[in-house]
Amino acid sequence: MKHATTIALLLTWGLLLGGRAPAQKLTLEERTELVRGLLAEFATAKTILPRSKKPLEVSLQGQYDKTAWKDALDGNGPAARVGDQVQITKVDLEKDRIVLEINYGMKGRQRWWHNIQMGGGMGGGGGMQPINGQPATEAPSGTSLALVFGGPLPAKHAAEVKKLLQPVLDFEKHSATELFVDTLPKEMQEAIREKKAVVGMDRDMVLLAKGRPDNKQRESKDGQEREDWIYGKPPGTITFVTFEADKVVQVKELYAGLQ
Repeated sequence: MKHATTIALLLTWGLLLGGRAPAQKLTLEERTELVRGLLAEFATAKTILPRSKKPLEVSLQGQYDKTAWKDALDGNGPAARVGDQVQITKVDLEKDRIVLEINYGMKGRQRWWHNIQMGGGMGGGGGMQPINGQPATEAPSGTSLALVFGGPLPAKHAAEVKKLLQPVLDFEKHSATELFVDTLPKEMQEAIREKKAVVGMDRDMVLLAKGRPDNKQRESKDGQEREDWIYGKPPGTITFVTFEADKVVQVKELYAGLQ
């Protein structure tokens, strides 16, 4: 009877926990490593970050409420655009989330001393450097992000948290062009890598894929403005990329010989 009671208690405990062992609290050392590993780190925005009074939530799968973010953007404007550099200026470890203040938050601004520069010394060879050793960020404002775990904070290293934030923040150094390409649909990314223009691209995408055209021609047909970007010269293959408004509607290749 005693054993049966013990088993019943264990089963009840397991059901209450959803079949999981109770999560252990972060140790002081783990909390310290997280804060030190994230605080003052620079990153590049991979999507538009709106200014927001409440922390913008990001799930462990890198998903976020696009409607809520758009509402915040429409109401408050951008804190950072794609390709802008931002800095984590405060880290809070809460019950089920890590809250990161970006560029001193929505109401904060860069401190005046962040933009002061000093010469490199008597020899004059050191150039001008910010007095705090860090460059000023490029983003227009600040906001805050919350990485939501949906349960008690697990033991995570700062490097692991950075990987979870990859869909919105890139902690590695990449160009703004690379970050822009990463936001495009897969078929557009592949076309750009293969240096091809395809229907549906806009002018920026075509420039990334093929560069500036050798020639341009405009015409009006049935009241619709069309523009051809022409790549190549005879003898050889000539590519005609036709735009209506800002979108590619046709890509045609012809071989042209010397007359």
